[in-house]
Amino acid sequence: MKTTPLTSPTSTVDVINAPSNEARHRALWSACVAHALHDGYTDLIYVLLPVWQAEFGLSYEALAILRAGYAATMAGLQWPAGRLAERYGGRAVLIAGTVLAALGYAFAGLSGSLFGLCAALAVSGGGSSTQHPIASGSVSRAYGKSARGPLGIYNFSGDLGKAMFPAAVSLLLIFMTWRHALWIMSAVGIAVAVGLALFLPKTKAHTSKNVAAIDGTGVGRSGFPLLFAIGVLDTAVRMGLLMFLPFLLKAKGASLSVIGLSLSLLFFGGAAGKFICGWLGARAGVIRTVMATESATAACILAVLFSPLAVTLPLLPVLGLMLNGTSSVLYGTVPDLAPPHRTERAFALFYSGVLGSGAAAPILFGAMGDWLGVRDATVATALTALAVLPLAMALAPHLRTLR
Repeated sequence: MKTTPLTSPTSTVDVINAPSNEARHRALWSACVAHALHDGYTDLIYVLLPVWQAEFGLSYEALAILRAGYAATMAGLQWPAGRLAERYGGRAVLIAGTVLAALGYAFAGLSGSLFGLCAALAVSGGGSSTQHPIASGSVSRAYGKSARGPLGIYNFSGDLGKAMFPAAVSLLLIFMTWRHALWIMSAVGIAVAVGLALFLPKTKAHTSKNVAAIDGTGVGRSGFPLLFAIGVLDTAVRMGLLMFLPFLLKAKGASLSVIGLSLSLLFFGGAAGKFICGWLGARAGVIRTVMATESATAACILAVLFSPLAVTLPLLPVLGLMLNGTSSVLYGTVPDLAPPHRTERAFALFYSGVLGSGAAAPILFGAMGDWLGVRDATVATALTALAVLPLAMALAPHLRTLR
């Protein structure tokens, strides 16, 4: 009986088939550059909020609407972006999304009202919705079963963008208006889109027959809802604690400068955690790593809560490492629980849940803080981290053949 070759050109679903090392490296570094750009675009808004408030006389509510417009379109369009990638190819959709994100900031530089800013930022957020599912899927397809470590590097690259872009805009604002600064940032985005067009490898495809065969032989895909739930809770812990941490430090007697230093220590540890735990998950196993990082997160939260300031400060990088490290392990597991022809869609769904949790968790924990107090609400974040443990144990059977 004849078999259908894996590289049939008739399918609309992209997948790299036995890529060379050069193609793998190009896929990884292209995805990293895209991740740094789009995450940088997401966070440079914070630098501009005070500028927009002064120029347009905006209230804090209006500023929140600006930020929410970007975040909502980015989160809400993850799923459609994954579907578009399946139909038109991830490479084309990612390049188009990067151009759209850059043009959104160019339009923001031309706007003269709150409505114009909201519309421009919504356009940019819509463009950025393509990055997470498609770039993650590109790395996953390039490296196959060895993708966990590269996905950790990819995850880490986003933190570099979050550090570089707001700092770059802050520096540009010393020499020029915010409009010119945004046009420069837009030009950087267009340059990245051109780079993706030149360097992101083209991919080959599965045929429909092979897709059906893959669907019937895949391992552990019923475990995706468990992985999704773990991702939602892990993000809720992170965002809830970040909301309370400045108030906890202030109660310990920390000045504003010390609070700023403390957050820097936490974020530095978090960036390192994304890199280290992606590597650790590939070697120690997903379940062991998640159990260790979530247990250590809960322990570190309680230690920070009840220790004096002198002890808290050196604990913060460790807390950051554990707090952020789990995410790399979880992202690296998404391809294991998704059919190869649905990788982008699985990443889109996972990132939608994570981004949604990041938006909802501060509201829920904030209400808890008003009701119970900051200390008890912080304890609740530690308990939420521990709630991941039984879910991880339930996920173990679905990953048994992968460890």
